[in-house]
Amino acid sequence: MAEDIRDEQTPTVIADELHIVYRVNGAKTGKGSATAALSRILKRGEERGVRKVHAVKGVSFVAYKGEAVGLIGSNGSGKSTLLRAIAGLLPAESGRVYTHGQPSLLGVNAALMNDLTGERNVILGGLAMGMSREQIKERYQEIVDFSGINEKGDFITLPMRTYSSGMAARLRFSIAAAKDHDVLMIDEALATGDRKFQKRSEERIRELRKEAGTVFLVSHNNKSIRDTCNRVLWLERGELRMDGPTDEVIKEYEKFTGK
Repeated sequence: MAEDIRDEQTPTVIADELHIVYRVNGAKTGKGSATAALSRILKRGEERGVRKVHAVKGVSFVAYKGEAVGLIGSNGSGKSTLLRAIAGLLPAESGRVYTHGQPSLLGVNAALMNDLTGERNVILGGLAMGMSREQIKERYQEIVDFSGINEKGDFITLPMRTYSSGMAARLRFSIAAAKDHDVLMIDEALATGDRKFQKRSEERIRELRKEAGTVFLVSHNNKSIRDTCNRVLWLERGELRMDGPTDEVIKEYEKFTGK
């Protein structure tokens, strides 16, 4: 299991009784419904046909610099929603999220531009992550080599639309991992590559913990969580069921799932 190297004196993320509620429009609409849709959003679910989904329910925790925190739970348990709230992409219904520094969210569906080459996407992705053009130039070859997408050809010069989903996800991770982060959140990225790439990714996550701050990892692969994380949050139906050392939490989770 990953070693615990957290700095107890430096909190990086604090969730305080956090509630996240989605509002889903279930009513049928006709043509020209954009204005009606905006009206529904502004009314925030007060009318008929709007269903509320309580995705995160009163979650509280403190994460520290130097930690790698795994998020586990059944499908629909609120893991990805929690990451998006920490990243500032979803508003809290109630409660608060406090972060030290700038949180960065990396998901396997993170947007790169399909019509541009991998090379151009490395540049644009690096700029979006807050890197300077000089930093991108210095780390460009490292990013490409880390992703492994050129091992069977010069794919970096081809449009992203020609990539497999695994190749695209590896490139996204490689771009994000080239920069040190205060808080880096990774949603299932390690599930997209072969074992060789997963090992490189796990090593890089350990480096990020030492060099920068805190890493959150959502994964259904318990081995990746064990190899990478020193702490685990177990969410179930939006509630924080358990928070503790990796082996202890995964052991209880496996009892719960019967796996």
